[in-house]
Amino acid sequence: MDDLKLKRIEIGLPGACLIKPAVFCDGRGFFFESYHEANYADLGIRDHFVQDNHARSEQIHTLRGLHYQISRPQAKLCRVVQGKVLDVIVDIRKGSSHFGRHVPTILSAENKVQLYVPPGFAHGYLVLEAPVEFLYKCSEFYVPEWDRGIAWNDPKLGIDWGIEDPILSQRDKCHPGLSDVSPEELPLFE
Repeated sequence: MDDLKLKRIEIGLPGACLIKPAVFCDGRGFFFESYHEANYADLGIRDHFVQDNHARSEQIHTLRGLHYQISRPQAKLCRVVQGKVLDVIVDIRKGSSHFGRHVPTILSAENKVQLYVPPGFAHGYLVLEAPVEFLYKCSEFYVPEWDRGIAWNDPKLGIDWGIEDPILSQRDKCHPGLSDVSPEELPLFE
């Protein structure tokens, strides 16, 4: 009966978590609530989401990230509806006792797990099975002039992506390492 309840799974960074939905399956397929404000609030996710985004990646080893928004940082609720990714979040909040720590997790259409990314974290993912359809809710609107990034391969972060030469956008090839970002360009721990 426990599989019929929405579950919050802690992942080692304060505020960040996985959400395992209650999935109802029968011979026709499956059904689950991908978001229900009151039920998510009961799990501690009380953000008001204002924007939904949908990204498609056609090729395996496509890497998107590590992105964040400097002013009005975004909380994100992420899931994969086709394919599989290695999703990574990094705590980049000035003053956080977990500053610079990261957590990787697998999100896939098969496992239906969601990742909640609190405001002030950098976020990125690597396509493991293509194509990928990646959906995420944001608690703040995207503002291009506030958009920032951290180098995916920053040696001080030590993220094991499992590959050395991912497919990157021009923008993602140019992000600085976390230690090269001025404190004014990082979100504040609250």
